Order: sequence, then structure tokens, then C-alpha cells
Amino acid sequence: MTQTDPALMEAEALLALYARRALSPVEALKAVTERIARMNPWVNAFAALNPRALQQAGESEARWAAGRPMGALDGVPVTVKDLLHVAGFPTRRGSRTTDATPAAEDSPSVLGLKLAGAVIIGKTTTTEFGWKSPGDCPLHGITRNPWNRERTPGGSSSGAGAAAAACFGPLHIGTDAGGSIRIPAAFCGVVGVKPSFGRIPQWPLGAFANVAVAGPMARSVRDAALMMNAMSRHDLRDPFCLPDEKRDWRDGIEDGVAGMRVALVRRLGFDAPLDAEGETALMAAARALEAAGAIVEEADPQLPDTRAIFGRVWGVALSRLVASVPEEKRALLDAGIAEVAEAEGRMSAVDFLGADALRIEAAHAMARFHQRYDLMLTPCTPTAAFAADQPTIDPRMALWRDWAPWTFSHNLTRQPAISVPVGLDAEGMPRAVQVAAALYRDDLAFRGARALEIAFQSPAAPVL
Repeated sequence: MTQTDPALMEAEALLALYARRALSPVEALKAVTERIARMNPWVNAFAALNPRALQQAGESEARWAAGRPMGALDGVPVTVKDLLHVAGFPTRRGSRTTDATPAAEDSPSVLGLKLAGAVIIGKTTTTEFGWKSPGDCPLHGITRNPWNRERTPGGSSSGAGAAAAACFGPLHIGTDAGGSIRIPAAFCGVVGVKPSFGRIPQWPLGAFANVAVAGPMARSVRDAALMMNAMSRHDLRDPFCLPDEKRDWRDGIEDGVAGMRVALVRRLGFDAPLDAEGETALMAAARALEAAGAIVEEADPQLPDTRAIFGRVWGVALSRLVASVPEEKRALLDAGIAEVAEAEGRMSAVDFLGADALRIEAAHAMARFHQRYDLMLTPCTPTAAFAADQPTIDPRMALWRDWAPWTFSHNLTRQPAISVPVGLDAEGMPRAVQVAAALYRDDLAFRGARALEIAFQSPAAPVL
């Protein structure tokens, strides 16, 4: 395998070769599909493959040959998480309870990629309804980490993270309600972007609509920014999405962090766990930003206990989800969903509204914090990827102890946060940190992530 293999190339490199007629979209897709045929049987990243992908790549090739590419991603292979609609494919959401009828129209982010000319390879696996971080679901089984098949890729964008690491295409759509983009990105050694809430329109809204976003997953920060250009188009189907911002999210991405104030944060409302190698990675990232000219200091945003807030948001959403499933099908659900729903489903409206008031309090605290700090640097996960086959035990405790203690706070505050790989641990597994910025300052988050990427260089794709 050499770096001339199109499957190992980033989207920007593919597009440059297409423009010079040095590579065709068909050749790129064939290189990717060869890897999928060879490795996906054990990675298990796909819920469905697109039988028309080769035809779409051929149409793109003809446009490039005529000098008329239809958009900024023409001919680039992409995947879509199976929580989003792709017209002509069922949206099963990892569940045996869902309808297999094909969707009639694309979700907004999918439509944006199609209008930019991207070639949809297929739909990637997700944990059931995106409810947890281990990468398995009742419908498709266990998705495995390309770095080590005994480890999980994380979730809930399990297939997207695994596909990105395995080089099953350069661009992948994930969704994130509590860390579901950033956790698999961290476990799989790729870049995961949770944009500001409303930046990328969503439809249909899922179980965790008030805190969930769709976002890019890629092998480089620049590719993630390029992808966000196509995904962040205003769509009337989402009444909460932002107006179009006429910009390329790569603009300014190379400006660095010199003079920026960066808060090294160790507490997001509670004492979250972090292992020794995670601490080493965090301090190395802090030193790298400081060496790049940033002013780095430890600080505490003084958030309320975000465990109590997110636990209620998560629990009520799962309780509503279970109630929406016909009673005769509820036994088909992942047992952990019913466990959380049963524990949290008796919450009163007063308690839930109290949790939402605390969410707003957390958002206000973070807004004040970012008046002083341009960026926030935190761990992304408490450990490296854990075992893929381990059972889910006590999910309410696992949520803030093992899965998402460093990520769900940014969903509550709705600010942008990016997972960036910073190397491999002693067992050869990826480690990552998280850089966040104030609400709607996605540009600053991209700058910080790019500075870290330059300092560390992303780990090479695993040898498969």
C-alpha cells in the first residue's frame, strides 16, 4: 500500500487530482470499494451500500472531463450515518423496531453534499437511535475499531468513525447529542466536528433534538471544514437552523493561535475521570498550543453539575422513545434503553423544566467564560477505546464515567467542539483532545484544531 492509493487520500488531494485529470472519480471510488470489500466483513461499518455509487462516480467523471464540476465536492466519496435520510434507502437507526420503507427525500446535510457533487458510498452503522457510546446495535451487531478489532470504534457514530479510520472514503456524516461524533473520532484517530447548534440543519429531528447536531468526520481538519461548507446550508425544514453564512470554513484556518487565550479546563461541572495517558496527551496538547504562541492557563468555567442536567435530558428522551415504540416491539430494543427509560421516565414536568433551566445557566456560564478565553482545551474521552464485546452495564453510571464525561457539556451549551487526534498510546491506540470555542465561533475552533493537527500530525491510517 502506498500513499498514491486514492483510498488513502484526503478529499482536497482527490479534488486537486481530478482538476488536473490525473485521477478520475471512478478510479477513486474503485480504490475505496476494494478496501470495503476486503475489510468491512470484520469492521462492519455499513448498514447499507449504495448500488448506484459507481454510476454517480461515472457521471462526476464526465463532468470533470467537460470542465464543468457541479460543486466543491464533485466525485468525492462520502458516507452517511443511518440516523439521517438518504432518498431511496430505509432509515433503520440501528433498530429492529423501525420501518424498512425507503425514505422519500434526503436529510438537509445529505442534500447539501449531493448538491456539491459528492458520491454517496452508503449508510454507516449507529448505536440504536444513537443512544450510547459502545459501537453495537441490535440490527447490525458489533462495529469494530480498525486500529484493533478487539476494541470499539465508539458511538453512536460507530460506522462513520470506523469507516474514516479504515479509509472507506475521506468524508463521513455523523451526529452528536452527547459526544457521538467526537468519541468515535477520538477512539479511531480521526477528526470529529460538533458544530454550533443550528449551523447544520437537521431533519427529521431525532430523539435528542434539543442538543443534537450533525457534523463532519474526516481524516484532516481541512477536509472537515471543506465538508462543513456543503453541509451548512439553510433549510426550511429545520426551523432552528442558522441563515446561510457566505464563507468557506477553511478561510483563516491556517492563521494559527498566536495571541489567542486558551483555557486548559479540567472540570466541566464535576470531576470527570481521565487516565494517565489521557493526562499526558492533554498536557502535550497544551504545550503545543503554547509553543504556537497561544496564552494557555488552567481555568474553571464554574458550570453547574452537568451530569444531573444531561442525565435528565438523555433519560426523558429515551423514555419518550420507548413510549413511541409499539408495545409488541419493545422487547426488540437494546435492553439499556429500557433500563434508562424506566429509571428516568417518572420525572415530573417541574423536574425536567428545572433541568432545562440549569442547561441555560450552563450556557450563560460558558458564554461569560469565552469573553475571557478564545478557546477551551479539554480531554475528549476518559480512556482509549475499550473492548468491543463488553456488555453495557449500568448505562447511567457509564455515561459520565466511561463514555461521555468530557463531551456532553458542549451539547448542553450548544457551542462548537472538535476532537483532534494527538498520537497513539503505548498499546498503539489513538488518543485525542478536544478544542472548543464560544457559540457560533466555529472558525476559532477550526483554527485551534488545525494548530494541533500541525503540531502532532494525525496518526497514519492503521495497517489493514
